[in-house]
Amino acid sequence: MSSPSLVIIGGGNMGAALARGLLSKKLKPAELVIVEASAERRKVLQIDFPGVQIVEQMQNCESAIIAVKPNDVVAVCSLLNNSGVKQVLSIAAGVTIASLESACGNSISVIRAMPNTPAIVGQGASAISAGQSCSVEQINWAKEILQSVGIVVVVEESLLDTVTGLSGSGPAYVFLLAEALISAGVQQGLSSEISNTLVRQLLVGSSALLAQSSESPSKLRQNVTSPNGTTAAGIAELQSKQFAEIIAAAVRAATARSVELGE
Repeated sequence: MSSPSLVIIGGGNMGAALARGLLSKKLKPAELVIVEASAERRKVLQIDFPGVQIVEQMQNCESAIIAVKPNDVVAVCSLLNNSGVKQVLSIAAGVTIASLESACGNSISVIRAMPNTPAIVGQGASAISAGQSCSVEQINWAKEILQSVGIVVVVEESLLDTVTGLSGSGPAYVFLLAEALISAGVQQGLSSEISNTLVRQLLVGSSALLAQSSESPSKLRQNVTSPNGTTAAGIAELQSKQFAEIIAAAVRAATARSVELGE
């Protein structure tokens, strides 16, 4: 049997999301292997990905994605040295390129990425940074993988902690906003079911408008905010509570924690 085109090591949510995206865009099932240590999880993956090899042990391959927990990365890298891998894309949070290169050895080119959970539905935002030995072709290889589940930007590794604090942790900020809006609707008399339905759709619709409009977020906000109207009253209350400063502080705290985890 010929070697697969790609091995994904780790079949959790993000590993599975990348597998799903790649299979929908370019890879055939026979070209992909998912390595997963959990027998229970392997059973789920076998149902979700018919035709894909779901295995417990690493397979020989030239390209690999590391999608395991950060504490398991060094052990995984040691396996790659004996598997013919030439290029690696790591989505392990907080594991630096230097650490990856040290664990993988000189023969493996390393690219580090920070995706986010909307990749699960093909709407991810990812940033990548490449090791010194990476070629343009290898950077494009990594970009194509992540573009299968959303958009990709290239940044210096020193900025990946900021990316983590912004778009990596950002979905949780949006979900917290959704929780607060649903609760506020209930406090004003709506049923939880109706409030939940309205909030989910307002976030979907507002996100679609933001994505499709050529206008800035500021302009879109102004379009909704009539002078002395209902929205203006709500915006004034948010601004009086330093809404922008609260968001900035959240991103700053998450960025600082990402730095700490990488040290």
